Amino acid sequence: MTTTIQQQTKPQEVKVKILLTGGHQCTIALKSDAPLLHRLVKTLLDHTNQTAGFSTLFQIPIDDGRSALCFPGEHLVGLVTEPPIYLQQPPSQQPEIPLEIPVEIPLEIPASAPPVNDELISRYAQIDNFLTTAEKNKLIKYVLAKESQFVTTSTSTNAEDYRRSMVLHSFPEFSELMVNRIKAILPDVLRKLNLTSFAIGEIESQLTMHNDNNFYKLHNDSGSPDTATRFFTYVYYFNREPKAFSGGELLIYDSKIENNFYVADQSFRTVEPRNNSIVFFLSRYMHEVLPVSCPSKAFADSRFTINGWVRRAN
Repeated sequence: MTTTIQQQTKPQEVKVKILLTGGHQCTIALKSDAPLLHRLVKTLLDHTNQTAGFSTLFQIPIDDGRSALCFPGEHLVGLVTEPPIYLQQPPSQQPEIPLEIPVEIPLEIPASAPPVNDELISRYAQIDNFLTTAEKNKLIKYVLAKESQFVTTSTSTNAEDYRRSMVLHSFPEFSELMVNRIKAILPDVLRKLNLTSFAIGEIESQLTMHNDNNFYKLHNDSGSPDTATRFFTYVYYFNREPKAFSGGELLIYDSKIENNFYVADQSFRTVEPRNNSIVFFLSRYMHEVLPVSCPSKAFADSRFTINGWVRRAN
């Protein structure tokens, strides 16, 4: 898309009201050439033009840095700037749309910018309302009745104090539902992440519980001979309402290559464990689960997931 924008002589301070789904909003002050404002505008333009992209997590300091506003890019629905600055599109494509954005923001990466290796940037797709409300409530009721059948998790290396959680390995009443739902949605996920389709093999699943001070340190899901065919990892989050825990965020790290192996870089994406949402990402990505805080320590108040892996067919 070719975009025409009004011109200004120098950067200025702009009051930016960020409008989010659900009627939420927040106002911050930015310079009109700030990189954050560029990211906000680009995300809004992608929505407007229905451009396929990758999930972007915004983490914006507020209250003089004492707090942070965090939200996924797909929840951004509008920007209001003061003073108003407009973005215009040529009449041959669409009518003018006053998006009220600063003009100094570059809408294309300069030719002199170094190329980015997309293979090293972690991407994920998070989909809300994956199950119906009735299915989710039935699942919670089912899990609470199975409390005595959960066992302590372990790792393939048997590393000590590397993972704390409990798992239910067999739950046929819901594992089949999850596998069928994942098969149905996988083509859309691949398109969203700009990945080519592949022959699907086994889809594995397990039901995991994280309670107070539970975590899973940095690892990937395809680093051993018996897991090498895992291509996609998925995590479906669910919990009772009102939510009685905090923490438990999933960090998905960008990659770098050392000695011909993918290893974790320092940068990462943060995924919030939103109730009744599912996350997909490549199994080779290094990732971790941050510690959960559950003051009641009650099983019913835990952070629950159905997680697993989509394997390539042999």
